[in-house]
Amino acid sequence: MSDDLLITGIGAIVSGDLTAPILAGDSVLCRDGLIAAVGRLDDVHPGGTPRTIDANGTTLVPGLIDAHTHPVLGDYTPRQNTSGWIESYVHGGVTTLVSCGEPHTPGRPRDAAGVKALAILAHKSFATVRPLGAKVHAGALLLEPGLTEEDFAEAAAEGCWLLGEIGISSVSDPAAAVPLVEAAKRHGFLVPVHVGGASVPGSTVIGADMVVAVQPDVAVHCNGGPTAPSHDDVVRIIEETDAAIEIVQAGNTRALRDVVRELMRRDLVDRLQIGSDTPSGTGVIPVGILRTMAYASALAGLEPELAVCAATGSTARRYRRNTGIIEPGREADLVFLSTPRGSAAPTALEALRAGDIPAVCGVIIDGVVRVTASRVTPPPSHAPSFG
Repeated sequence: MSDDLLITGIGAIVSGDLTAPILAGDSVLCRDGLIAAVGRLDDVHPGGTPRTIDANGTTLVPGLIDAHTHPVLGDYTPRQNTSGWIESYVHGGVTTLVSCGEPHTPGRPRDAAGVKALAILAHKSFATVRPLGAKVHAGALLLEPGLTEEDFAEAAAEGCWLLGEIGISSVSDPAAAVPLVEAAKRHGFLVPVHVGGASVPGSTVIGADMVVAVQPDVAVHCNGGPTAPSHDDVVRIIEETDAAIEIVQAGNTRALRDVVRELMRRDLVDRLQIGSDTPSGTGVIPVGILRTMAYASALAGLEPELAVCAATGSTARRYRRNTGIIEPGREADLVFLSTPRGSAAPTALEALRAGDIPAVCGVIIDGVVRVTASRVTPPPSHAPSFG
């Protein structure tokens, strides 16, 4: 017996896919944790009396993906001495979090055996622990001297597939990093590189020379984490690599605007990625992804539906995750957004364009309703009926 969930009365469906960011129709059918159909109600209704949510004209977007987090173990961060931060991010519309390394782990090891063990532990821990249903992809292996091909093979065999951002551990120059990166790539690891000024103790200032030498999958926080690189360095990274260009909430806001405008000018919005770079010294920011989307739209002029894509489908494809896009066969991770009460904007997308944080008025993960009223965003002007 299938488990159907029918969502009707949607004001706008934002797909998360840059090739078709706005979808026709007003209904989505979820079945057994996946999206089964998208379109008009008459076309997607499964018959009978399925569980039904009336979206009441709100905007439906894919669950947001925070592409740059620094978890430790469980729903606690010693960086800000905060419990429950991941659940709060779900209330901010984030359904998937990606680790760029676990450097805030107390007593973090700095030897090859220790960082490998930490990565495997973090990966396996978050495969089991899912705060409020969140999908946390942790176990990002930080590069340290002494790591070997066999270490990458063993970590990959245990399920690890992420490197920690290069530049926040001991390996921070091209001569040491490139051979390790090549070995990691042979075992399927996705490679991010720190860009800009030093962030945590032990991290390094990283400019374009290092990024170009490494040829990473992602150039993280190109607007600074928190200190921005020069715009000339960002241009070199855009021109001399194929890396995703990430902007983050815990960075330089002016540089964020300039990076997004540069990608728009070059028609390279498909390379834009959004993360928070939290928990960090900047704090725990449950609405960090929504705020960054609003900055990109209101300050840089990025169309709000494209900002949604940069925080969902574009990241999902880059990280090989079956979420982030509203289409049949994808995991049913969905967020209802409304214009916040008191905003002059008529819709959630227009709220982003105006620089307002939309109200999160519902979160679904794997077809299961996890949030019906956000505790971290402004109250909505209108909200779904969850029955």
